[in-house]
This record gives sequence, structure tokens and C-alpha cells, in this order.
Amino acid sequence: MEQADVKNERKKVSKNFMRRHQLTEAETRSIIDEKLRAVGWEADTTALNHHKNGTYPEKKRNMAIAEWKVKGGRVDYALFIGLELVGFIEAKAKKKTIPSALESQTKEYAKNVVQIDDEVITPTTGEYKVPFLYATNGRPYLRQLQEESGIWFWDSRKPFEYARPLEGWHSPADLQLLLSQDDTDASKHLEEEDITKFGLRLYQQRAVLAAEEGLKDGLRRMLLAMATGTGKTRTAIALMYRLIKTKKCRRILFLVDRNSLGKQTEDALKDTKIEGYSFADIYDVKSLEDMSPEVETKVHIATVQGMVRRVFYSDNEKLPSVGQYDFIIVDEAHRGYTSDKEMTDEELEFRDQNDYISQYRRVIDYFDAACLGLTATPALHTTEIFGMPIFKYSYSEAVLDGYLVDHEPPYLFKTELAQVGITFEKDEEVEVYDVDKGEVQLEKVEDTVHFEVEQFNKRVITEPFNRAVLNKLVEYIDPTGKEKTLIFAATDQHADLIVRLLKEAFKERGDEIEDDAIMKVTGYIYKPLDAIKRFKNERLPNVVVTVDLLTTGIDVPPITNIVFLRRIQSRILYDQMLGRATRLCPDIGKTHFNIYDAVGIYDRLQSYTEMKPVVKKQNYSISELYESLTNAATEDEASFYREQLVAKIQRRKQRLDEEGKQKFEELSNGKNVDEWAKEIQSYTPQEAKQHNMLFEYMGTYRVTGEKRYISNKDDEVTDVVRGYGEGNKRPEDYLDGFVRFIKENINEIPALHLICTRPRDLTRQDLRELITILETKGFKQSHLQTAWKQTKNEDIAADIISFIRQAALGETLVDHETRIKRAMQKVYSLHDWTPRQTKWLERIEKQLLQVPVLAPTAEEAFSEEPFKTSGGYKLLKREFGDYVDTVVATINENLYIS
Repeated sequence: MEQADVKNERKKVSKNFMRRHQLTEAETRSIIDEKLRAVGWEADTTALNHHKNGTYPEKKRNMAIAEWKVKGGRVDYALFIGLELVGFIEAKAKKKTIPSALESQTKEYAKNVVQIDDEVITPTTGEYKVPFLYATNGRPYLRQLQEESGIWFWDSRKPFEYARPLEGWHSPADLQLLLSQDDTDASKHLEEEDITKFGLRLYQQRAVLAAEEGLKDGLRRMLLAMATGTGKTRTAIALMYRLIKTKKCRRILFLVDRNSLGKQTEDALKDTKIEGYSFADIYDVKSLEDMSPEVETKVHIATVQGMVRRVFYSDNEKLPSVGQYDFIIVDEAHRGYTSDKEMTDEELEFRDQNDYISQYRRVIDYFDAACLGLTATPALHTTEIFGMPIFKYSYSEAVLDGYLVDHEPPYLFKTELAQVGITFEKDEEVEVYDVDKGEVQLEKVEDTVHFEVEQFNKRVITEPFNRAVLNKLVEYIDPTGKEKTLIFAATDQHADLIVRLLKEAFKERGDEIEDDAIMKVTGYIYKPLDAIKRFKNERLPNVVVTVDLLTTGIDVPPITNIVFLRRIQSRILYDQMLGRATRLCPDIGKTHFNIYDAVGIYDRLQSYTEMKPVVKKQNYSISELYESLTNAATEDEASFYREQLVAKIQRRKQRLDEEGKQKFEELSNGKNVDEWAKEIQSYTPQEAKQHNMLFEYMGTYRVTGEKRYISNKDDEVTDVVRGYGEGNKRPEDYLDGFVRFIKENINEIPALHLICTRPRDLTRQDLRELITILETKGFKQSHLQTAWKQTKNEDIAADIISFIRQAALGETLVDHETRIKRAMQKVYSLHDWTPRQTKWLERIEKQLLQVPVLAPTAEEAFSEEPFKTSGGYKLLKREFGDYVDTVVATINENLYIS
């Protein structure tokens, strides 16, 4: 579509919108009266009218007085809290755009206030005598037509912040709280507030400061991207405390997408100690059960579902004002929906991810508040709402810094059926499970049907496949140990099947396993939150089977085994699933976690790493393909998604019954699916957006009577291999590929060249960047260690630097701890160190065991954490004198000698 056509289409939408909202100025005022009264103002254009009735403000009354006199005219409404003049409103007629009215009239009137009575107070000095300025034409807010709808608001005390559209009016209490805030003073106090007292790690401090800088710069949408397990909640608590203490924010809404995450946040606010007290002891916190905050409430935890219901679908409760919160934190902002039914009857359930995103966006758009998204996996829909991350701390960085554990190459279970699939021939009699009726029936297959492994346990129920995998799995996991196991199933019924078969497999093996050791935890069980708590805090259950309930935000450090018996297409969901096992757990001696993959998920998704830029992922459902088409950046990309959509819709139309076809034609103004599918072939992304209702209908349509085939075909595990990525059938292939990559790039990648020629000059940042590059190519330290062990039959815990020098220079591979201790022994023998100096040397050794690089100079080395907060270079210079430089030089000279 040409640009002119797009503009014409927008005009058409605008005209249709205006036609539905043909309002005179009097009608606009009537609407304003009603809406102002709903949030606590006394408003009546006729009765409370300064020009006609001589209405004046009065003490202890919150009044919207119409036709208030100013120099050169009368403003439509003047807002008074008692005798204090706090706002002006201009009400415009139907065809007026709103920002121009705010600029040309409301601002001008605010400069020309007439002092009618000595008792009337104008709280603002300077050019504008009124702090809060509004303009509206009475039309409900529509994002696509912002300038022609909603309520435009500007705070005249903040000249560098722009006017913005609102969906509703501030209440008197909102404006009083805004008046009580001195933003400049709050920013100053924020800068002075000591961030080190929270015990935050350095990257958490940087995340907090990045969010605060964003607020000071006037950003309304921000995103923090921090790997799962790196303490997003703790970071958020420190941020909230600082913002509230310095009065930068007065009330914060903490949004979660499920009750379990809300309870986890509530517990964290009670347990986190700040200056000797818990957050909840210092500030009033309202939890999930409290639907609305009180005046003194500082943090309100709520689910998106509950907040949507309260704001948009509540008849009984008082509608919250748009100024009820001035800061919103959206936890797990990438989240879509959960297929587990864990929502209560009182909460709104969402149809799918797009519906969820749409609804939580409505919530954050409704409130006049800055908003911060927290995520481990920034997705396209997340960055569209919040923008690109203002701070990012990746999984690789966390592993390098010693805050998360890495995984070894996964165990890939190969079975006969997984390799060849399951086929039902034409006219074969097959058992079929009717999902709606909950019945099993015998049916004759009309045409040959074939299912690949990704459809196992979803489209076809196969007990032999699951039995074969689980009989092999019990050789690797131990429910009597301290390590915990999380198994991902395809459906709730599949989870039940896994629990039964796993218990049978342990029994057949001769293991005595308590019945409570293995259980299903999905939204369908009795009190799922209690079950999650037991999994986290008690010895049993030790093995849990779930679908989606435990994919996000649940923190159970002892999880050491992740088992995939379901296939997914989303890299984001996959990362979240792996994230359940990345946390440290010294209590059980956890050094890594294991992946057991029976459905080929690792090979399918391992090439999409978190280190790559956020890209539009390959999608398979109509809803996801539509989303990708509308966001296509190039014509080639758009063409790909168009073809996928047409093919998908052509298949989906076969499932439409007569009622479904009729409904489609009603929505499409008489067009049938075939005609529409032809049109899609020429759609631009903009045109696709204009037909979102049709895509939504086709994407969510489902005929009742969904059926799943039941297969009793025998199966057995043929092999268990370690996964080293596509093209690496043997560990030797993986090592050969690594050597080839190092040799080909030794002069292309600066950090590689440094490691091989001048390793003493290597910095931690150099190493970080190199590890990121290597991991995008599939090379990880833990994988190299396992491949070396399998190939050479040597168990050497060498670090990535040793592997690189072995590949490039042929050096002998040396155990990481041995290399560090050998270098430190040279330092210990340099001098007769005092006990205080020895203690510092031991700290340096401990840090090197964590991260195998110090820095080229002492000043650089000790100006970083963990030394910085303990006094840094100046303190070590005082302790060691001139020896401080000798210590670092000796370490660097001896670290890399083979």
C-alpha cells in the first residue's frame, strides 16, 4: 500500500470514529461532568457555574466550577481543592483535535489567571499560575487516534515533560499527592541515597540506577532484562524502597500474571531486610486479596487478571482513578498466558497470549504512571510496549560471574517411534479420545494419518513411547536424593500418565520410592500454590510433573534435572523452562544442571541463543503468524509469513462447520474464507492489521469434539547420546569444530588474539564479549569439558581460556583450579606476608576460581567487584604498598603457563 493510501485509510478510520461520536460542546461538557463526579469532583456545568451563577470555591469541597473568568475569556472548568486552584479544563466540540486546544487555549488561560478573591490560592508561581492543564472533546481514548480522543494532560510545573493522553480524570486526592511531590528535590535525594546498603550485587545496583535515570529523564516506558535467577524481584524491591523513601514515587502497582508469583513477591517484601526492618514493616503493602489500595498504601500487588476486571469489567466496585498509581512494575513482562487453569472464578481468563498482552497493555495505558517491565527474555511484543532494554544482564554473564550454574550437553533419548513417527493407515480401526466428552471411542481412519514426535501426547496419546523414555530416565535421576527434577508434559492428562508410569518404572527397577516423592503440579490440582511451596521448601515432592504452571518466576534452587516430554516452538518459553534449574544451590553441592530431552527440543531451539538480538521468531499458529506479518521489517519477511498464513488458513477452513462459515461471512461483510485467503496474498503489514478481527477469529476457532488418537504401538529407547548441536553427531565433531573456529578466527577476534599472544592484558570485559561470541556459535565451557571427557577419557575441569590455548597453540589442557593455585603459589612465595595480607590473597584466589581473569593492572583489577565495595584499589595499596602491583603482575605472568 502506498503512503498516500495509508493516509487515506487512516482518514477513513478517523471519519468512522467521529461519526460514531458526533458530540457538541454541550454534550462534551455533560460527559465531563459525569466522569468528574465518578472520581470525586463536584461537577455540574449548569449549577456550578461562575459566570451564570457566581459560583465560588468553598473550603472542604472539591469543585469543578464551569466558566471561570480569566483575562481574555472564560475557561470551561476550573478545578478547586478547597480554595486552592489546581487545574483548568478546556472542553472542545466534535471535530477539534485536542493537543492544539491544550496548546492554544488552556495554556494561555493558565497564564492569565485573575485573582478574584484573596482567599483563592494559586499554588504555582512563574509563567503558568495553574499546575494541571487538561483538554478533551469527550470521545473515549483510542490509541490509533490519540490526537482526536481521550483527555490530554500537562503538568505546567514540568516544562520539559510533554503533554500526554489519558483514559480518565485524576481525582482530587491524585492531584493533592501530585502537588505534594517536589520532583527536583526527590531526584536530588535519590542521587544521595546510598545504594550499597541493600546488599545488592553490582549488576543489580546498575539495574536500579538505570531505572532511576530513566525516571529522571522522563521515560514513561522502560524495560530491564535480567537472566532468570539473577534476582529481578530483589532488584525491584530495592528500587521501590528508594523511590518511595525519596518521594520520587508515592504509590507503586506491582503487576503479576499469576497468583503464585504474587504470593512470592509478597513473601519477599516480608522477608527482605532493609536497615534492620522488612519492607512490609516500613511501608504499607496490599496483597492479592486486597482489590484496592488505601491512602497510606505504598505498594499494591495485583494480578493482571484482577486489575483488568476491576478497571474494565466491574459494576460494583468504585472505578480507580487514573492517578491511583504513579509507577507500575510488570513482572515477567514477556509472559503470555498459562495453559494450566490456575485462575480463580473471580478472575478474568485470557484466550491466548495476544489477548493477555492486549489486556495488560490496557491496564498500564489506563493509569497515568511510568511503567517498568521486568523480563529474562525480551520478546518482540515486550519491546514494542516498553522499548529496548535500558539495562541487560545475560545468562552467560551470570554464569561467568558465578551467580548461576551452566548445563552440560543434554542427554538426548532416541526411541524407535520418535525416529519414524506414528502412522495410522486408511481404514484402520483406532481408539480415539473425545476431549469434550471424556470418552474413548473406536473409529475407522478415513485417510492415512501420520504424527511426528512433536505431536506426541498432544494429537496422539502414546503410552509405549512415554513408558520407554521413563524406564530409561529412572537410570539417571534419584528421587531419594537432594536434587530435584522438573518434567514438562504436554497436557494435564499427559502429566497424570507420566506420574503413573514413572512410579511403575522405579518399582520395576527395585527402588523403594515414597508415593509423595512424585506428583503432578498443575492448575487442576487441589491448592496448587501449597504444592509449589512444598516442592520449594520440603524434601518431598522430589520429582514434579507440570505443563506451564512452573515455567516462569518460581524459584526452587535444588532443581537440577529438567526433562522435556513436550515439544514447544517458542524460544522464550524454552529459556524460561531451562531457567528453573539455573539457580545456585550450595546446600546440595550443585555445580551444573542436566537436560533430558526425548522430543528433540534441544536440537530444534539451541541455535536461537539469548545472546542474539531480539528477532521475529518462526511461528506456527495463525495468531503468531499474523503477529509476525504485522511486524515484518522487510518485504521478504512479509512474503514468508503471508505464505505461511495462507497455507494455515486453507487448512483451518476445513474445520469450519456451517455455523462457523456463516459467522466468518458476517464478520467479513459477505466474503468467504477462500476469497479472503486470496486477498491475504497481497496484504501489506498495515493492511493485515486492519483485518485483525478475521485473523483472530480463524486463529481461535475450534469445533467442539476435539479428538486425540490413542496409539499402543510398541516403542523402546534405541540410544542415549549427548547433544552438541546440529552437525555434531560425536563429541569429536564438536571438539574439531571448536579447534577449527579458533584457528580461523584467531586474528579476527581481538580477545582471541589476546588470549593466544598476550593473555596478561586480558580484561574481564574482553572475556565476557568472547564468551558471548563463542556461545552464539554453540561453544560452551561445560560442553567442551564433557566432550573432552567422552573423547579423551580424561575428566579435566579446564576453563575456556585453557581450551582456547590448547586449540590454538597445542598447550596441555590444565585443570582450572590447578592453574589458579599454581599461579597463587608463586605469589605466596614472593614475600613473608602478614596475616591481613594473606587474608586478602586468599580472597583474590577465591575470585580467580570464580572468574579466571584478574586485569592487566592492580588499579583495574581492584576497582571492580568484589573488591570495589570492600575498599578497592586504595585499600589494597595501603595493605600491600608497592607489592600490590607485583602481586597482580605475578598472577598474570603465571596464570597461563602450561
